[in-house]
Amino acid sequence: MAGSSLYQDEEGAAITDINVTPFVDVVLVLLVVFIVTAKLIVARGVEIDRPKAATGGDVQSTLRVSVDATGTLYVNGDKFTSDADALGKIKVIAAATSKPKAIIAGDRKTAYGGVMRAIDLVQQAGITAIALENERP
Repeated sequence: MAGSSLYQDEEGAAITDINVTPFVDVVLVLLVVFIVTAKLIVARGVEIDRPKAATGGDVQSTLRVSVDATGTLYVNGDKFTSDADALGKIKVIAAATSKPKAIIAGDRKTAYGGVMRAIDLVQQAGITAIALENERP
């Protein structure tokens, strides 16, 4: 038995089956990692000081329009200086989903006109489901 295999069945033939248990374990660990990091990927954006309100809840959306304290417009974290460019990006994102929803986040110190500009751009893109983002106290 000097040249024989360690892994043999009752008849002496080598066991050639693949054990899938370690593979399933690795896949499940990767799934958990993706689930945990998915929230971070979706929630990425511009850091703004959102206004506080006692009501409101979480809304899931693929489109997030933010206006910072200086009035700069961001679409899903990308900075836009031109309304036409921002509108083009919003239309591309809206076309990718069947029922598009938009979340608009305005900094507490931004002018009211900046938030209205963001709402107007989203409506020009054909999106009617709009939520205003706030922070609970």
